Amino acid sequence: MKKGKTSNITGFKTAKIIYGTVDSIELKSLYLNIQTWVEPIDDNDNWTRTVLNLSRAIKHSIYESLDDKIFDTKFIVDLDLRSSGLKFQKKSFMNLEINFFVIQSGIDFKDTEIKKSLTNITSKIFTDNFNDNEFFNFYLTKKSKYSKETIQIENV
Repeated sequence: MKKGKTSNITGFKTAKIIYGTVDSIELKSLYLNIQTWVEPIDDNDNWTRTVLNLSRAIKHSIYESLDDKIFDTKFIVDLDLRSSGLKFQKKSFMNLEINFFVIQSGIDFKDTEIKKSLTNITSKIFTDNFNDNEFFNFYLTKKSKYSKETIQIENV
């Protein structure tokens, strides 16, 4: 019997966003996955430091927007962006996975509060870190023409 489930979060033009769980019957944790393509705006000598600073800023954004009635304040952020491959005018794939731990017992995976909370966290990440980023432009696909997005969130 399959217990894992996933669902999409729409309203973001420059990234594919999915959230899910490996066990929807006994919901203890959720993951939020944001996939996008990044293109450096300028050349940089130390991309490792830039990627680490982006990861740190994302953690702060999550912590500020986390609903502590649903999720534990401890979470795991895995930013997969290869700093060794970053070059000016070359797009690189970025995968951001965030693991949250649910503190409410008996909450259902399809609960609208979960989707609303994860959408708010995603909006905060985009507003603080992706929109008007001084180092990167973000794209939905490798060949995409659109880099800037306006956040349009649907009512849940």
